[in-house]
Amino acid sequence: MLSHHVLIVDDEANIREILQACLGDVAGWQVSAAASGPEGLTKAIAERPDAIVLDLMMPEMDGIAFLRRLRMHPETETIPVVILTAKTYLVELGQLDHLGVAGAIAKPFNPLELPTQIARALQWHAAIDA
Repeated sequence: MLSHHVLIVDDEANIREILQACLGDVAGWQVSAAASGPEGLTKAIAERPDAIVLDLMMPEMDGIAFLRRLRMHPETETIPVVILTAKTYLVELGQLDHLGVAGAIAKPFNPLELPTQIARALQWHAAIDA
């Protein structure tokens, strides 16, 4: 599996730690993390990660607001985003399609499957851009 730089944006510290362990320690990817939407936007613009794993339900700025702002910046408009959410009903996921979501992972998730799921989303995104 190729090495990727992934930015995790999630307000829950324990989720960030699990994701960092799965993607960094297990998959060997470069991982950075943000505890809020505004912090995530700042890091996304500065770091330009290969992908973002984004929680939808966050205080201050939820995932949908984050996605809208991310797509407004030329530096970040094409970064693939994988949604991590307990809300998997189709209406909400359909609402995210126009914001360029590369994939969705349901909570609770299997940490060992996460790198493969994110890699698939990156491959899908690369195929669309080709």
